[in-house]
Amino acid sequence: MAGVHVRAWQVGYRGILPDAYLDGLRADDRAARYTFGDVGPQRPATIVAVEAGLIRGFATTGPARDADAAGAGELLALYVDPGSWHQGVGRGLIAAARRKLHQQRYGEAILWVLEGNDRAARFYASDGWVPDGTRRIETIWGVSASDLRYRRALP
Repeated sequence: MAGVHVRAWQVGYRGILPDAYLDGLRADDRAARYTFGDVGPQRPATIVAVEAGLIRGFATTGPARDADAAGAGELLALYVDPGSWHQGVGRGLIAAARRKLHQQRYGEAILWVLEGNDRAARFYASDGWVPDGTRRIETIWGVSASDLRYRRALP
């Protein structure tokens, strides 16, 4: 999963985040941050797309972390290996993530998109997500970035 995550960042965020930063990302560094043993309705859950024995992508869902979105679910992450882009992997993952959040009785969900990531913005818009006007500056893996929040009714 860490390899998919890093490759997706290196291709998807090229031109948005500094090249030196993206070139320095290593899957081994990211792998230690993943934990999957702590399960429960208030804990993040990850859906993994596997094809031919290889991880092609993943989506992580959980309760919304924003105080003004209390009671909503959140799509915390959705990454597809660049070699699997435009093959339906992302569509399958986002549909599964929405189903998971709906099964957990969330009526709506939020997600955050890095500003300038037009490809992701188009993908989410095509799935019915709309920007709600909320922006934030956050530090992601040591780099400051501006994000725009999107919302969608579930299912």
